[in-house]
Amino acid sequence: MRVVVTGMGIISPIGNDIRTYWKNLVGGVCGITKIEDPLYDELPSKVWGLVKDFNPDEFGIEPAMARKQDKFALYAIAAAKQAVDQSGIVSGGNVDPSRFGVYFGSGIGGFETIRRDSVKMENDGPKWVSPHFVPTMIPNIAAGYIAIRNNAQGPCFSISTACATGTHCIGEAYRAIKHGYADVIITGGAEAPCVPMSVAAFGNMKALTKETDPLRASLPFNVDRGGFVLAEGAGALVLESYNHAVKRGATILAEVCGFGSTCDAYHVTAPRPDGSTQAAAVKAALKEAGYCGRRDVLHINSHGTGTPLNDSSETNAFHIALGRNAGKAIINSTKSMTGHMLGAAGAAEAIAAILALKEGVVPPTIGLDRQDPVCDLNYTPLKAVKAPLTIAVSDSLGFGGHNSCVAFRKVE
Repeated sequence: MRVVVTGMGIISPIGNDIRTYWKNLVGGVCGITKIEDPLYDELPSKVWGLVKDFNPDEFGIEPAMARKQDKFALYAIAAAKQAVDQSGIVSGGNVDPSRFGVYFGSGIGGFETIRRDSVKMENDGPKWVSPHFVPTMIPNIAAGYIAIRNNAQGPCFSISTACATGTHCIGEAYRAIKHGYADVIITGGAEAPCVPMSVAAFGNMKALTKETDPLRASLPFNVDRGGFVLAEGAGALVLESYNHAVKRGATILAEVCGFGSTCDAYHVTAPRPDGSTQAAAVKAALKEAGYCGRRDVLHINSHGTGTPLNDSSETNAFHIALGRNAGKAIINSTKSMTGHMLGAAGAAEAIAAILALKEGVVPPTIGLDRQDPVCDLNYTPLKAVKAPLTIAVSDSLGFGGHNSCVAFRKVE
């Protein structure tokens, strides 16, 4: 069964709607800012990618929920509403509620909620821990809220595979529809990790950049790269069976045509250096998508975090997966502009890949003025490029060795 995308929504450091997000991606706008809060003065990283001008009311989120719920869930609800509105899907109207599902994840869940109530427990005692702590903190609550607000009574899953979360959710939603378990699924990922504890934790494990200039902080594939930039947001897509979408007259944005998933089985945080297991995920997605190096013009939205190990191993993976066609692929890293949105990254980057395919434009990897010789592929430095793309993939890697890749084609 064919599976298509009929709606998309985004909350990100460079825009809280698809139009703004795409305009800023193509324009090479950097959404990374300095950390000004004195609480962070002693912390090892001084930059992050914050969502800006987010107004829950614009997305139908009630004031009481906006006050009580963790930001990651609010971002998820907002992104999902955009995607559902664009798709025109209505539970009980043009989709059977029992065939309407949600596959939506978070790498961490309510990090701010965990921090806040841990302080209450330590300072004031157990009776001051919020009775809402558990349903506010758990990573699956975003999927639950999306299902409740959209009356999606079909399969509902929350996958948590660190930074590969969003891509895994999209891929498994694709498989669920392809194999007949649902007609429509809202899928994606959300994260809100920009709190002192997480900056300290990621910084102390030497994962974050120490650069203080936002424009030089996230440098994927650059010889000067020194770590990733922590960021927040959410991305959501509505996936639908092709027949269901055509029957109701939906606008189809792209076809999901391949998915690959592997594990490095190597190290808790470091990727497998030779890229072999990451390559297997990319190859699986491309094989299912019917990729042909002689005919296809391929775009890859890479994981591209700006850590030394990630960028070199991912380059190795592309060489293995594509062979002699590796140099023809038009690759980028949108994390150069957004920072690393962790569990939301895969969904935000899948949206960027779909838009690149649809518009025939690949956004740049900004800051790539000194490309590392070991990262020897076309990473679209500094400026967007036009290209007659026929296939686009989004590649994600997560702590624990989780690798995932999803492929898209145009529907003519």
